[in-house]
Amino acid sequence: MKKELLIASALVSTMGVASVAQAVTATMSGHHDAGLVGTNSDAGSNDTTAAKTESSFSVSLSETTDGGIGVSTSFMLANETDGGLHTSGLTLAFTDGSKLDLVNGGNAAKTHDIAVPGGAGKAEGITVTSSNTATTDLDFFGEAGGAGFEWHSAADFLADGLKIGVSYSVDNGAAAGVSSKLDSAWGLGATYVSTAGDTTITVGAGLADSSWKDNGIQPTNNSNGMHIGLSAVTGDLTVAVGYAEGDKVKQTTGEYELMDASVSKVGVSYVSGDITLSAGFASGEGKDSDTMGTKGTTADSKDVTSAGISYAVASGVTANVGWNNTDSKDEGVSETSGGSSWYLGASM
Repeated sequence: MKKELLIASALVSTMGVASVAQAVTATMSGHHDAGLVGTNSDAGSNDTTAAKTESSFSVSLSETTDGGIGVSTSFMLANETDGGLHTSGLTLAFTDGSKLDLVNGGNAAKTHDIAVPGGAGKAEGITVTSSNTATTDLDFFGEAGGAGFEWHSAADFLADGLKIGVSYSVDNGAAAGVSSKLDSAWGLGATYVSTAGDTTITVGAGLADSSWKDNGIQPTNNSNGMHIGLSAVTGDLTVAVGYAEGDKVKQTTGEYELMDASVSKVGVSYVSGDITLSAGFASGEGKDSDTMGTKGTTADSKDVTSAGISYAVASGVTANVGWNNTDSKDEGVSETSGGSSWYLGASM
């Protein structure tokens, strides 16, 4: 990590020196989480307590043309959070407030999902058995290939408070080989913000579809789905709900599998001075398919209850205490891979 930070400092210093010809404007950002995470499995045989650290460090590059169009991109020099460096393509920001992401543009359905409050910190949680395909993410669908775009409208598009997005991507033309591979994908998303008295209401929705290859064969079923969510903010109180359903392709070596899934979430948070209290509940179901995507009839399920307390210790420093409980069923049968987890740590 120290070596990566030294390289980053030297690189950004070089880009920021005025004497360098055609130097682009560069900014840095990052975070570091450190704490303890404990798990208490329903099986009762593998309770653990361990240190948990996660870091990231990224560089953003941007400049504006003489015509007022902003050109920007970013890349990560270190990311221990999920192992991916999340290198961006190019983003063009137009004078009317709209934006266009080119190369690694993403999927517009994911951009417009509603954030539902839950626990605090990033480390608490139970990992259930791999055969349980249920998910509790509202944007579990919505894949995207690198060769594509995502367009973001300006604010107040067609109506006050409305923003929309459109995306499309294709694969690189390579053969699927022995595992399933994304062929093409599109997404639509919208966010609408309005007020009712002292309450700000935000509605977010998304729709996405994709096609896949498996050993050169086009399967009957593809990955697709929709989500819709609503949040209401009144002063320091936030309440949010969300729902999603669809099919999710599992990219497994040697076969093509499909998960028929649905997710429901509800959460609440309250800010009191430097303290934020949060709690949430999420319920997900997923039905496995056989190879080539014939849907199953018995559902896996996962119910997750979470709560947390965050305290702003200083500018940019937050202490977090989180708790999570997971109930899990595989093919309709309760399993012992569920349990509870806690997290105690700080984020900078």
